[in-house]
Amino acid sequence: MPPQVALTLTEDRRRCTGESHQALSALLQDDGQPLPVPAARRPEQALLETAVFLACCKIGGLSEHPLGIVQVRPDEDQLALRLTNEPYVAYYWAEFVLPRLNDYDEFSDPQDRIVGVPGLRYRRERGGICLYRPGMPTSILLTGFNPHWWDRVVNRLAPDYDLLQPKPDWTPEERAAYAAATASPCDPPSIYSPLLRRIRATAGPGPVNSTDAWHAVGGDVRLETTDGPPCPDLIRLLGDGPTGVGWEVEHKRCTCLCDHTHADVGCNIDFREPTTGRSMYYSNAKWGRTLDDRRRERIAELNRTAFA
Repeated sequence: MPPQVALTLTEDRRRCTGESHQALSALLQDDGQPLPVPAARRPEQALLETAVFLACCKIGGLSEHPLGIVQVRPDEDQLALRLTNEPYVAYYWAEFVLPRLNDYDEFSDPQDRIVGVPGLRYRRERGGICLYRPGMPTSILLTGFNPHWWDRVVNRLAPDYDLLQPKPDWTPEERAAYAAATASPCDPPSIYSPLLRRIRATAGPGPVNSTDAWHAVGGDVRLETTDGPPCPDLIRLLGDGPTGVGWEVEHKRCTCLCDHTHADVGCNIDFREPTTGRSMYYSNAKWGRTLDDRRRERIAELNRTAFA
């Protein structure tokens, strides 16, 4: 296969995942088709990815990369995420995903009784941190940073947070929270798991990117970037392109490629996920942030205090 053709066939997946062409070229088939992004094969894997994704959206604009993720390596039975090599990113990931008991009473919703991802445990594996749920064929491998950072963060959090990591199996509170989340119509894995596997598609060309997502009233989904990609790129990558998941555009107000002035510079797209019929309301606020000295100083401060 000519090199230029091979580059074209991996282009959309590279844009979605941040993987290199060299790594992906070995996966190309002789049929000349573009390389897709594989979905999670097991429902439990998609549920884990959904829970981790929603927990880590709290990072917001603190990282240069969406959720602190530089690269995604999606397989049917595992997801590998390379995080930015900054101590504070490892700190926030550990703080947001590792489960602990929340203050609650007998009338509390089961999902409110656990902070973090119910049932989540971790172990050191292949130079990274493997997130898993005991007794389930699920895992997310975190790489790209010093694994010792993770241990130091956990040691710092443990006295105040009473983490459930030492428990070898699920606690009753975690099982109740998991059952409630599985039955909940608010966080469909058919939306959030594919989005996590394509998270780099939400990054724009600038040096600072953040992505957030949450469920709106009525079970619909809000997706927000602050310095996201051009709308045609996002529609292709998440819609009907070779890496798409079939999201349909119902309405859009795109200002990123216009040839006339506007009172504002943000973009909005209303997607519909055809499998569930849910609406996804996407907005790109276009803050125009830069990696200036003030931001570099803020990152340095976060790194200094990550293990303090």
